[in-house]
Amino acid sequence: MSTQPVVAAVDGSEDSLCALEWALDAARRREATLRIVHVRQLAPWTQPEVLAAGPPDPGEDPVLEQVRAHLAKQDALPAVQYVALEGAPGALLPELGATSGLLVLGSRGRGGFASLLLGSNSLAAARDAECPVVVVPRPAQGDEAPPAPSAADGGPVVVGMNADSPDEATLGFAFAEAALRGGRLRIVAAYPWPLQTWMLPGEMPPPDIDRDAVEHETRVLAEGFLAPHRERHAGVTTEVVVLPGDAAGHLVEASREAALVIIGRHRRRLLAPARMMGSVTQAVLLHAESPVAVVPPAPGEDS
Repeated sequence: MSTQPVVAAVDGSEDSLCALEWALDAARRREATLRIVHVRQLAPWTQPEVLAAGPPDPGEDPVLEQVRAHLAKQDALPAVQYVALEGAPGALLPELGATSGLLVLGSRGRGGFASLLLGSNSLAAARDAECPVVVVPRPAQGDEAPPAPSAADGGPVVVGMNADSPDEATLGFAFAEAALRGGRLRIVAAYPWPLQTWMLPGEMPPPDIDRDAVEHETRVLAEGFLAPHRERHAGVTTEVVVLPGDAAGHLVEASREAALVIIGRHRRRLLAPARMMGSVTQAVLLHAESPVAVVPPAPGEDS
């Protein structure tokens, strides 16, 4: 099967080794090339606009040498490429998405504060890359080695869905990923509750809204948008979960038993042209216990 490479960003940290294992598993499932990239951070006194004579030699990169030694113990490796870059990781890593099928990073690298749950480079990649970005959380304290990706294979793929305005790219990615991972997909559709109403002095309060009716309408909308995806992926078993209130909280709760949680990135708007993460996306990235995939809008929608 011909597909774009799966890119794993490494920096020698424990978090990036966890991401490497996840990316290796993803490349095997897709029968894709695994491209391992290390970005050497520019020294603070280096001028970013001054280019080096050429890219660094991957054979002289100690981080990539560490990865080679790590992968030498693995069986049935896919095709592997090693790439060394030099510059600002927060700028270079998102650019890799233009030629990648998937970009995989750890939640934190070597830099920053130990208390941070999500590093700036992972945040920048999830916000700006043109391909889906998977952020793999750090192991629980006390773990001595990165957990094998197959440990969560028994859990479903979980995707968050806005029934009022579903993102087709996110749903398409979720169904395809579920098909690669055994065919179980849980769709979480949250609706706002309790509803907030605002009244001017002298106005009559609105009639009571039936919560069961709102839930039913949300389910009907979700089922309608899911129908074409179910037709294209007949082997995927779907479960639609309609819940009131905080979408981020429901997705974080679902991550405890999920193989992967998938969320969409905000589309750019006329009055907010910059790329944005969205509060739900950022909260899930910060607190999910499973890997999280952030899917950009389809070409033409992110404008």
